[in-house]
Amino acid sequence: MEDPSTQEGSAIAELEQRIADLWARLPKHSVPTSMALELDALEDELERMRNNRRLDNADKGGKSRARPRV
Repeated sequence: MEDPSTQEGSAIAELEQRIADLWARLPKHSVPTSMALELDALEDELERMRNNRRLDNADKGGKSRARPRV
C-alpha cells in the first residue's frame, strides 16, 4: 500500500501536469469559457491540496514552507 503522503504528492503532480497541458492548449485569443472554467477549477483544487499538505506537515511537526498572505 502506498504512503498517503506519496499518494498526495502524486495527485498534486498529476494536477500540475493537467494544468500545464491545458495552458499549452489554450488559444492566445478568444479562450473558450469551458477551458477557462476548467483551468480555474483545476487551479483551485491544486491550491486546496497544497494547503491541506501544508496543514498536515504542520500537524506532524514538519516545517511549513507556506508564506503568510499579506
